[in-house]
Amino acid sequence: MDYAEAVKKVSEYGQEHVLQYFNELSEEEKTALLRQIAQTDFSVLAKASEKGKEQKRGVITPIPAMKLSEIKEKKETYTKQGIELIRAGKVGAVLLAGGMGTRLGSDNPKGMYNIGLTKEVYIFERIIRNLLDVVEQTGTFIHLFIMTSEKNHEKTTAFLKEKKYFGYAPEYVTFFMQDMAPASDYSGKVYMEEKGLMSASPNGNGGWFSSMKRAGVLETVHKAGIEWLNIFAVDNVLQRIADPCFVGAVAEKNCAVGAKVIKKAAPDEKVGVICLEDGRPSIVEYYELTKELMETKDEAGEPAYNYGVILNYLFRVKDLEEIVGQEMPLHIVEKKIPYLNEAGETMKPEQPNGYKYESLVLDMIHMLDSCLVYEVVREHEFAPIKNPTGIDSVESARELLKLNGVEL
Repeated sequence: MDYAEAVKKVSEYGQEHVLQYFNELSEEEKTALLRQIAQTDFSVLAKASEKGKEQKRGVITPIPAMKLSEIKEKKETYTKQGIELIRAGKVGAVLLAGGMGTRLGSDNPKGMYNIGLTKEVYIFERIIRNLLDVVEQTGTFIHLFIMTSEKNHEKTTAFLKEKKYFGYAPEYVTFFMQDMAPASDYSGKVYMEEKGLMSASPNGNGGWFSSMKRAGVLETVHKAGIEWLNIFAVDNVLQRIADPCFVGAVAEKNCAVGAKVIKKAAPDEKVGVICLEDGRPSIVEYYELTKELMETKDEAGEPAYNYGVILNYLFRVKDLEEIVGQEMPLHIVEKKIPYLNEAGETMKPEQPNGYKYESLVLDMIHMLDSCLVYEVVREHEFAPIKNPTGIDSVESARELLKLNGVEL
């Protein structure tokens, strides 16, 4: 994109101010800014005016779950089928690792955080070790796609290379960067982070498949013959990835997606609850869960909305390719966004001052017509690290890891 094309694009969206310092930039900075303008979808900024307007939900009803007892009965059958699919190269894994360890007090990518007590044990290390369990079980390496972001790509790739991928075969590891979305003030004007750089942030975990496509990674998926992709977040150090029993169960039931879930520890636990919405699989976030839904009972007298998602999903690729071009709901999140003031000085606000724009994977679930809800034991598969201490923290994850025989 040249300067004239950039002027035309930003003018179409009322964002001419992003070029106000253009003549002060070095040639390298000019090239970088023009590239960023070319890659930016400014249309999302028009959604700023929609913040606060409630999205009306459809009719919420319970969704049947494959409970632990049923899984136990058919474990051998499901596991055998899952191993066959893995050995045939039809299963890949996608690690969502675009975030930083800011809430943990770290300036590094979250996966680089050391949770060890007597030795170094990194989040990335535990994730890869969990996947290696399946490699050893099946005798087959599973293609691992790692989604980074502009903010952490270089550090992540350098770290994993330095650590020799913690024993994972590097030829089965593919990195790709998540698409970025511009960040704006409350009126929808994009903030400038520097004179030659617009403020932007990763476009939410719902952008993982479109980012794979834009990065050309789907060519690798097709070439390898991968038919299923197990996506998972970086912060759960206990989760089982490409779990053969889970893979086999989803394939056996011929569902477009499978979702690993846990029984909620309390009715108001801060996890999204899986359900049906207008007859399609859906997820109600914890803050949307009404008292009425919390108190609804199923035929057995158990809470009807009692299964929380843990961001571990198995998607069928052909179904993803059918929805990838469709517009997804946009979630507008109020945040503190560093910006340049009128004098060209960098300001770091202490209070929220604008919006970031994200799509979420839970909306992808609702775009598909079938979902296998697959229960797992939370003590063995759910140890999220979101905070330094307290609930869902480094402390609680350490205790759960020790409970599962992991040396720290």
